[in-house]
Formats: sequence, C-alpha cells, structure tokens
Amino acid sequence: MQGYVLPTVRAMLALKSGNGKRALELLKAASEYEVAQPPAFSLSTPLYPTYVRGQAYLRSGQANPAAAEFQKIIDHRGLVGNYPLGALANLQLGRAYALAGDITKARAAYLEFLDLWKDADPDIPILKQAKAEYTKLL
Repeated sequence: MQGYVLPTVRAMLALKSGNGKRALELLKAASEYEVAQPPAFSLSTPLYPTYVRGQAYLRSGQANPAAAEFQKIIDHRGLVGNYPLGALANLQLGRAYALAGDITKARAAYLEFLDLWKDADPDIPILKQAKAEYTKLL
C-alpha cells in the first residue's frame, strides 16, 4: 500500500492538478514495486506507476523519458495482459513521439493503438480523440 498504491494515487491527483513534476517526485517511492500486483488490489495492473510516470513526463514536456516509460509497458505485455493500460501505452507512446517531433514513430504508435481498438465502440471518447490526433499527424 505504502510503496505502490498510495504513491500512484497521489501522483494521479498531482497530475489532475496539472503538476507533473510533483507526480514524478511522488512516484519515486513506487519505482521498486511497479511490476508488482498487490494482492489486495487484484483489479489493478502491474506497471500502473510506470504509466502514470509516463503521463507525468508528458505533462512536464519531457517527451523522451515519457516514451521510455510507455515503451516499458509495451515491452512487458505479459504483465499487463488484457488490461486497457497495455493498449493505451501505444497511444501515449504516440503522443510522446509527437511531442518529440518524431512524426514517423508517432504515426506508427497511433496506428498500433487504433489497430488494437479497431473493434471498439467508435463513440469512446479516448478513441475519438486518438483518431483526431492521428489525423493531425498526416
């Protein structure tokens, strides 16, 4: 709880307040536990602190560290299983590459996300947003 859940929740609150830098500080406590899945929270997924850290880097305008965090999730698909976090990592990776100015890699990451969600309800807000962001990259 102290090393995984609380730092992650506090970091998410900091992000919601627009403070990516504070979120990164809070997530330091979770770094050694980020591949764990606390038994008391079986609905959570491993690497959730990694995902939040990537979002914090994005919020702070740090594209390359953000991309590295999202790539960790993609590289460990077996840990996230079928949790939406695995697919969303592709979208966030696309956003990180776009922020870095690497349009080719951004397009590829967006396409991977859109392919994973090709059968999803087209009215899901994050999917609509991803499609609009991808269109801007063309």
